[in-house]
Amino acid sequence: MRTRLTSRLLLWLAWAAALVGGPSAAHAAEAPAQPRRVYVLPIRDAIFDPMVYLVRRGVKEALAAKADLLVLDMNTDGGAVDATLEIMDILAQFEGRKVTYVNRKAYSAGVFIAVSTEAIYMAPESVIGAAAPIMVGPGGTGVQEMPSTMEIKMTSALAARVRAYAQKYGHNPEVVNAMINKETELVIDGEVINPKGQILTLTNQEAEKKYGDPPKPLFSAGTVESLDELLDRLGYADAEVTRIEPTGAEKLASWLTSLSWLWLLIGVAGVYLEIKTPGFGLPGIVGIIGFALYFLGGYTAALSGWEWAVLFLIGLALLATELFLAPGTVLPGVAGIALILVSLLMAMVDRYPGGPVLPTLPQLTVPLRDMAIAGAGLLVLMTVVAKWLPRTPLYDVLVSQDASGVVSARQRAAQAESRIGQEGVAISPLHPGGKARFGEDILDVTTQGEMIPEGTPVRIIGQNLGQPVVEAIRPSQSSTA
Repeated sequence: MRTRLTSRLLLWLAWAAALVGGPSAAHAAEAPAQPRRVYVLPIRDAIFDPMVYLVRRGVKEALAAKADLLVLDMNTDGGAVDATLEIMDILAQFEGRKVTYVNRKAYSAGVFIAVSTEAIYMAPESVIGAAAPIMVGPGGTGVQEMPSTMEIKMTSALAARVRAYAQKYGHNPEVVNAMINKETELVIDGEVINPKGQILTLTNQEAEKKYGDPPKPLFSAGTVESLDELLDRLGYADAEVTRIEPTGAEKLASWLTSLSWLWLLIGVAGVYLEIKTPGFGLPGIVGIIGFALYFLGGYTAALSGWEWAVLFLIGLALLATELFLAPGTVLPGVAGIALILVSLLMAMVDRYPGGPVLPTLPQLTVPLRDMAIAGAGLLVLMTVVAKWLPRTPLYDVLVSQDASGVVSARQRAAQAESRIGQEGVAISPLHPGGKARFGEDILDVTTQGEMIPEGTPVRIIGQNLGQPVVEAIRPSQSSTA
């Protein structure tokens, strides 16, 4: 009897397991295998900031696509050291397999980038090496002689940095050192590979020659005729290949990001002037252009997507709600300012798929610098606007009736002056801006900084850029007329 019950229990358990796990297991078995993905980044011509943006975009796309292999298709004479080191750091973000295919030449900075990958392959008759640092004149006006002390310091620092990458990815650090430092003599198995006083440069055949016991290639994992042959050798012949191509936006990004602080200052100044003047005119248009260029710079440099620009617009809408539709409610304004600040910071932060949610302090250095410059510029602008601009013809041009569809700033200021002494009541909290009723007229007013509750009697005591300035009327100050 016990045996029969046990058998039935096991049968019921097997049936339940089939209901729960069977369909999903069968579905998993029937699901087609995901194709392996390969991303190819062209490292070609001179290596400057536009190449940094191209590599950053490619690495982020490869990470988002969960690529299995990243191939650097290289043909370069070298480039700027700072751009090269930044590219090396960007490549380190990709944790999958990385290889370099030297498709004709990899001089100078090309060597640094190549050792940032696990393996180096070379095309027939290709060369690699000659990585000693040089100093170029202003505007790229030719090679200049580097002072001996500077040369020693720069060579030592670069060699150490590149050797660290070579050791990390399994390349011979002494070979790298001989390519950078002319004082390095490279001898392997009794053979002088590079005599002291020369910079090492290798052909594809020399680079793949084997030394040591057991024999290991000197610098190259082998010679392949083409990129397709390389993928076949690596076992990726059937992989889905995506080639990242330059779009031309990389050159635009170099210009935009170098002036990011200026675009932010223009945007902030434009919005401030628009808030302080009636209607919608030239300041608002200029401010929009400034912010658009700021976000466009971050996008074209592959630092961020358009999501931060959208967040900025939401913040701007909330701030406008506080200022014009519901003054004194506080919450929309605070939320709007918070969203604006976050979006401006994150638009210039270099973040990668799968990375930490919160940026590190080094990542915030550039956007914080830009915001500090814009903040200082805004303080100067506020002083100039309050004391000088309303008395100049330029002010009327900025907010003329033709531009904004309302009366000119001078006319509005005159109207406000004529109301000085009028008494009314605040129909919204004044924090410090809000609305007040004077007879049958409802006006946008501001205080001198004090917070006045709704329903408080107020008196117009002046004007600021055409907007009446009011103060609370104390019981002893009420008019007896």
